[in-house]
Amino acid sequence: MLHAMRVYIPTTLAGLAEAYEAGAVGPAPLDAYAVTPSLREWYVSDDLEELEYAALTRAAQASLRLLAVHPEVARRRVVIAVDVADGTVRYDPDRGLDPAALGEVRLEREVRLADAAAVHVDGGGAEADVSAAAEALGAADAGDDDAQFTVDGAEDHELLWYATQEIPNLIGPATV
Repeated sequence: MLHAMRVYIPTTLAGLAEAYEAGAVGPAPLDAYAVTPSLREWYVSDDLEELEYAALTRAAQASLRLLAVHPEVARRRVVIAVDVADGTVRYDPDRGLDPAALGEVRLEREVRLADAAAVHVDGGGAEADVSAAAEALGAADAGDDDAQFTVDGAEDHELLWYATQEIPNLIGPATV
């Protein structure tokens, strides 16, 4: 029996539109987030739902970083949740010790969008905070506490859950 694990792939609405058009998220390798040994150790919980939420949150943070380098795309964080075979996921235990890399994994092949379990996207009400957070990210990384407060403000918004059948509605004309 093949084992599968849930991974969370950070992207943007424009990236989701590209994946929808191509039928796959790629090309490989893909950076993603999952419940890794280091995430389990850091989070100190055996509750798989809590651990998966922590991995989703890490992917949302990575989506924010994508928004920071792509100012032309809609200011909403996007994470694609997909179940993949364990063998397609690479985890670097040494890198996993770095707090900035908690939950990081790499997918060795592109993922068919048809295999996605769900898509998590910021609601429209989050756009102003997400936009401000994306703009403040560089200063926050440099140690600016006020900028970090702005970045943290994006995390006050829960990503909304969407079935994959709803992707066409998400990627309508407002994506770019």
